[in-house]
Amino acid sequence: MKTSNLLLTVLFLLFLIPETCLGQYSMKSQDSLVKVLMNRHIAINQSKKTMPGYRVQIFFGPQRLKANEVKTDFLQIYPNVGSYLVYHQPNFKIRVGDFKTRLEAMKFLKELQPIYATAFLVKDEVKLPEF
Repeated sequence: MKTSNLLLTVLFLLFLIPETCLGQYSMKSQDSLVKVLMNRHIAINQSKKTMPGYRVQIFFGPQRLKANEVKTDFLQIYPNVGSYLVYHQPNFKIRVGDFKTRLEAMKFLKELQPIYATAFLVKDEVKLPEF
């Protein structure tokens, strides 16, 4: 009996409070929460200095010496393109580039395929562009 009285009271009060007041209050609180979350998201991204993107993998194998040789050869041809040695046991990988979009990475892959026939795209955490 008490629960039904409470429910009726709540419903009655909801009808008495103008809808515009409720809407304005919730919009203001939502706006401030959105701003707080956006600022937190920006701070996290700035601190880690990476973002999801693409790279081109040009080598994969268990020989570290061979991986370093491939990386050195690549840097002689493309000195301004980042190259990264990645180790996932038991293999070494050489990944190159820091591309935000798949399209940019595909364009570079097409350029590399005559030299590195087995090259392919991989999703990776790439460096943020410098402004």
